[in-house]
Amino acid sequence: MNTEPERKFGVVVVGVGRAGSVRIRDLRNPHASSAYLNLIGFVSRRKLGSTDGVPQISLEDALSSQEVEVAYICSESSSHEDYIRQFLNAGKHVLVEYPMTLSWAAAKELWALAEQKGKVLHEEHVELLMEEFAFLKKEVVGKDLLKGSLLFTAGPLEEERFGFPAFSGISRLTWLVSLFGDLSLVSATLEERKEDQYMKMTVCLETENKSPLTWIEEKAPGLKRNRHLSFHFKSGSLENMPNVGVNKNIFLKDQNIFVQKLLGQFSQEELAAEKKRILHCLWLAGEIQKHCRSKK
Repeated sequence: MNTEPERKFGVVVVGVGRAGSVRIRDLRNPHASSAYLNLIGFVSRRKLGSTDGVPQISLEDALSSQEVEVAYICSESSSHEDYIRQFLNAGKHVLVEYPMTLSWAAAKELWALAEQKGKVLHEEHVELLMEEFAFLKKEVVGKDLLKGSLLFTAGPLEEERFGFPAFSGISRLTWLVSLFGDLSLVSATLEERKEDQYMKMTVCLETENKSPLTWIEEKAPGLKRNRHLSFHFKSGSLENMPNVGVNKNIFLKDQNIFVQKLLGQFSQEELAAEKKRILHCLWLAGEIQKHCRSKK
């Protein structure tokens, strides 16, 4: 991406919440990957007119415009599937914030559609670009896991907008799969007190070597956003995360990856491995949801 671009891809950002606003900022600033992209406008259900000098355009115009070649989907998770399908059918490349969809079957279908249309479908995973993950990756490489756990706490999220906790929390599942390989589901339970906006999902997973991993998502008003982890290996233990520095420009790093895909700079093997991991995590999330809901 160091050469002067021969062409720019016209981009529309769908949804201007936290992620959408960061995407617009990165697109407007002079970065290596932004040089290949031309921000045309944004789409929002709210009537905003413009934001930071970027014009609002209708969904219909974004889909029909020859100028728009790329859509960044930064809306609520429940709307992702519909937007992805519409933009792929309109012949646009798509970058979508995780989770791509709220079902494994829908994700498979959309990937098949992207391949049929010859378009890039990229699911953002900024959690894999964090300093903490880079540290963990180095720590676990070559070690034999005996058992592990990952607890995430945060304030409540509306399931109607963001999906079942296994989907809204899929970045934690992605960490575990990226660190320890494909996982199988042993059991899953969900404790809820809706009147208190309290939720605790407890998932027991197993690596291919039958090592147990426990993943817990606990959400309630007043709970601080925090990650607690514990990994025990034959050669020692890792308890909680040391301070490994500030995460800088992780959405921009994700955009760099997306532009490399647009330019055909990823091998088919790399793309296939990423697709396999994403679909595996979505499949696990769906199985966890089924387990939890069947016990109600």
